[in-house]
Amino acid sequence: MGNLISETLSMGWMALAILAGLLVYFQVSIADPAAKKRAVFKTFIGIVGTFLLFMAIANYKNNFYGENRMLPASLALITVTSFVMAMYFTNLGALLKIGGFMFFVAAFLSGYGNWLPQVEGGFPPKEEKITWDSMTPQQLADKGEEIIFGGIGKSSVQGEIGKGQCPLCHGFQKGFLSERAPNLYGLPERAEKERLSDPRYSMNAPAKRDTVEKEACPGCGTGTTAQEYIAESHACPNCYVVAGFGLKGSNDRESQMPKIHKPPISLSLPELAAVDTWMYLREGKEPPSFEEIVKSYEKFVPESDRPKEQEDKPAGPASALLADGSEPVDQIFAKGQCVSCHVIPGIPGAVGTIGPKLEEGTNAPLRIKDPAYKGTAKSTTEYIMESIVEPSAYVVKPFPDNTMPKVFGQKLSAGALKKIVDYLSQVKVGAPPPKIS
Repeated sequence: MGNLISETLSMGWMALAILAGLLVYFQVSIADPAAKKRAVFKTFIGIVGTFLLFMAIANYKNNFYGENRMLPASLALITVTSFVMAMYFTNLGALLKIGGFMFFVAAFLSGYGNWLPQVEGGFPPKEEKITWDSMTPQQLADKGEEIIFGGIGKSSVQGEIGKGQCPLCHGFQKGFLSERAPNLYGLPERAEKERLSDPRYSMNAPAKRDTVEKEACPGCGTGTTAQEYIAESHACPNCYVVAGFGLKGSNDRESQMPKIHKPPISLSLPELAAVDTWMYLREGKEPPSFEEIVKSYEKFVPESDRPKEQEDKPAGPASALLADGSEPVDQIFAKGQCVSCHVIPGIPGAVGTIGPKLEEGTNAPLRIKDPAYKGTAKSTTEYIMESIVEPSAYVVKPFPDNTMPKVFGQKLSAGALKKIVDYLSQVKVGAPPPKIS
């Protein structure tokens, strides 16, 4: 308050001095006692009004850029000044009362506005792009979880699948059994204690391996640490196949897993580093540094095979889709990893044996008529769609139930599903496969 009064006097001292001079002049020059009293009192009221006016101006000046919400006080002071002056300057009374009422309304509205929660305006802060190598381990792990499951915190949600598509085949929770690929819980510890010491792994002696591929690249050698094993298993799944998870009929010499640094998944080395960091941190283990993990992948992935990093795209409603339907049908099959589990005539690379051969133009009508069929399909196309979105409605023998993920109804767009259905409905036993479109 003291500062406000001081500011008021510094701004209005000249006007106040003039009014004080008039006060003294009227006191001395007017002989009529009644007239003198009236003139002196009005001059005093003028001094008070002027002081309040300059106080309002000083308050407005001091708080224009402030955050104490005192600006309405200036309007309130001007309101009081107007009504006080109107009482004693009757010739200007009507004008002063109108002005006072306007300032009263303005003071009320501005006071109410200042009472509401305030949101600071202005330009948003400049967004600084965070690079992979500048991320903390937790930031890398969050990115890894997003790549695997499609979002942070989704690792515990059944059916969530991200760009890496790992949950289509792998389990990540302790004790979870998978038909298609090993459970990855505890992998950092298991890689060192079990995998590297397995005679079939043939550490430092790739030529002794019995698998269809001996090395990830000529001269790559084998992994010698847990992290190098993880990197090699991603870059060259065929270099070592965990017992019981090989391609059917291969005697565990060939893996069902695709090389995820290659299309259609095409994870970059930094993305793979983020995935690995998450696998360490989620078990409370200290991960290798980002540089160490990337170096482990550089050992097994030649520079010419390393996918280029893509700019992040804004997350939209379709960001979690494996395929949006704009792709040719062979790419849709690849993106959904159908090629890893099924033989699909006419589709390159579709040699999987985990699920039945997809000649649905012939198979679908027969299965609908099967007494064991519990679904609701009435036509070939309806059966194919049902087998994708509700695979347990009819399980082809001798394949076990719950082998096929039940998420494709959410992970493939309507357009992508239609292309799959249209293609498979034309695939018949003994007939040439349809054209890829």
